[in-house]
Amino acid sequence: EVQLVESGGGLVQAGGSLRLSCKFSGFTFDDLNIGWLRQAPGQEREGVAAIRSGSGDTFYSKYVEGRFTISRDIDKNTVYLQMNNLDSEDTADYYCAAGWDYGLGPGLYTYWGQGTQVTVSA
Repeated sequence: EVQLVESGGGLVQAGGSLRLSCKFSGFTFDDLNIGWLRQAPGQEREGVAAIRSGSGDTFYSKYVEGRFTISRDIDKNTVYLQMNNLDSEDTADYYCAAGWDYGLGPGLYTYWGQGTQVTVSA
């Protein structure tokens, strides 16, 4: 059974940093691509970062490139999202997801975690 569990969300001031973690089970890094996606209140879910299965290539939304970094720890079956220089527009529920296709579109992902909330105060 595939499971993904996010952690690390919280309240942070604008300009601050947070690191989200996604611990998964039921597959390996060679099997599925993993992405971080977010959904702000009243808005559609959007992908912010993805890491390719096997190679570990990464891809970012233009809205976070240069501020967010996706990485993985193979030994821990964990994917991270380091978020720096946060602003109020980054406030959202953040989800970790896995799927067979690589990219940022929410429709590419089959398996989802429960989400973790990030709130950035001005």
